[in-house]
Amino acid sequence: MATIVGSYQHERNENLDEYFKAAGVPYIPRKMMCMSSPQLEILNEGDKWTIRTISMIRTNELTFTLGEEYEEHMPGGVTLKNCTTMEGDSLVTVSVGPNNNKVIRRYEVTEDGILLTMTHETSGQVGKRCGAIFSHP
Repeated sequence: MATIVGSYQHERNENLDEYFKAAGVPYIPRKMMCMSSPQLEILNEGDKWTIRTISMIRTNELTFTLGEEYEEHMPGGVTLKNCTTMEGDSLVTVSVGPNNNKVIRRYEVTEDGILLTMTHETSGQVGKRCGAIFSHP
């Protein structure tokens, strides 16, 4: 069984601009996020998990317990209600925002590193970020 815990360096995006557009991200922040090359860290200590996304723009850190609801505060004052579960070797976060807008983020280990697949449920748009293994514990 592959471990998802580790650090990953962003390598490429797939359909990210269209995904962020469908999710309602304004033009300038959307372009900045698409141009960023974040480092992703996934940590696990007992029941607590942390997903940290580090970029030049900002660092976003989510700490949670699998299966329990938690909040994520986005730029612009939007708050998401999240729940993350483990499906096989993948972490899956279901986020519900304003107007019951739902996004599913799947973090899965691949042969080359990690694949983050983000699905905007209402529009069906899918965006991906692929990263290479930077370090494992």
